[in-house]
Parts: sequence; C-alpha cells; structure tokens
Amino acid sequence: MESTVIACQKSLLDYLADVPDPRKARGVRHPLPAVLALICCATIAGAKGFRAIAQWGRQHADHIGPTLGFTRKPPCHSNFHYILRNLDVVAFEASIAAWMRDMADGDVVAIDGKTLRGSRDGEVPGVHLLSAFVAAKGSVLAQLRVDAKTNEAKAALELLSLVSFKGKVVTMDAMFTHKDICTQVCKAHGYYVVQVKDNQATLRQDIQSAFDSDFSPLGKARA
Repeated sequence: MESTVIACQKSLLDYLADVPDPRKARGVRHPLPAVLALICCATIAGAKGFRAIAQWGRQHADHIGPTLGFTRKPPCHSNFHYILRNLDVVAFEASIAAWMRDMADGDVVAIDGKTLRGSRDGEVPGVHLLSAFVAAKGSVLAQLRVDAKTNEAKAALELLSLVSFKGKVVTMDAMFTHKDICTQVCKAHGYYVVQVKDNQATLRQDIQSAFDSDFSPLGKARA
C-alpha cells in the first residue's frame, strides 16, 4: 500500500518558538511559546492589560493550557509584565505576521490605511496604520505605522516588500494609483486593481480611449 505524506501548516506555537527568550534559564517555569500564545489568545478574546490576560489564562487553564504547552497553572500578571517588557518586539511581531501569512492564504489582498480608534490623545494625532488585509479570512498579513511626515503611498512601497503577492490580486484605492506601486506588484508576479479618478485626467482618458479603440473587444462588437 502506498503511503501519502501530507504537508501540514506550521502552528502558531511553531512560529513563536523562533522568538528569543529574554529570561535566564534558571527558574523558568513556563515555555515562552506557550506564554506568548496565551497572550495572543487572551488579547483576541478581548483581554486588555496584564491582569486581564492572567485572569483569562487561569479561567481557561484546564482546556487550553495543555494545548498551548503549559504543564502547570499559567503565570500571574507580573510574569507577563516582565516577559513583555524585555521581549524582542520585532521578532515577536515577525513571528505573528509569518503565521498570519501562512494561515491567510487568499487570492485577493486589500491595501488600506486606518487610524486606530481611541488612539488620539489631545493634540497628539491618532496612530495610523497601513495594512495588507485578506478580507476573505479577516486577516492582516502585514502592517506599518504611518507617521505624519510620511504619506500612505510611500509607506505602501515598503509594505509591499513585506508580503508575497505571487499569483494574488492586490486592490487599492485611488491614493495608491502610482506607477512605482503598480510596478512593484507586477515584479512580485501579482496583479493589481486600482481606482482612477478625475484628478488623474490623462490616465483616465488613456484608459477610456483604450476601451473605445477599434482594437478593444468593445470596439469590435460595435463594428
């Protein structure tokens, strides 16, 4: 009988295993991937702050603890505080992003920018994020913070370099209708759908002329 090998996707724990552990080996009671995975789960469930995360972990310890890799009761809030304060944030975010890209395998990726609700503080503007989003899976593949001195179009070039668009369709609004952005998508062997408005009159006219041309399917149909 022939055997078949099925390639399985890496789990979140697999990706989190690549994050450096900031703790000293002596006295470590919980695996770092388990702790970080619990933080992710609790945050998705709506927990805000170290105490809420710890409380959520204790409440669900019996059925989720062993799955995440805990061999004893999950840590208290002070442990979460220490770990996150000393954690390599860049490595942590990279592992989450890699997991999301693996899970959110879709054909259409939307590039869009949003300001985080409630992030504005008086005269300080809110945090604005530019994201590559797979609507079909409700997943963010990558995101960048856009400060006041950087427009979204420039940030889009950097964002596009973080995600593989091979064989995918990238949708963007009129703000991103720039030759360099579209060229980058094509170089990544992807496809793009962008809006063209009246503020790009020449481009709009060129597109209209192409559809009105006798060489277009529409032109041949009218002929």
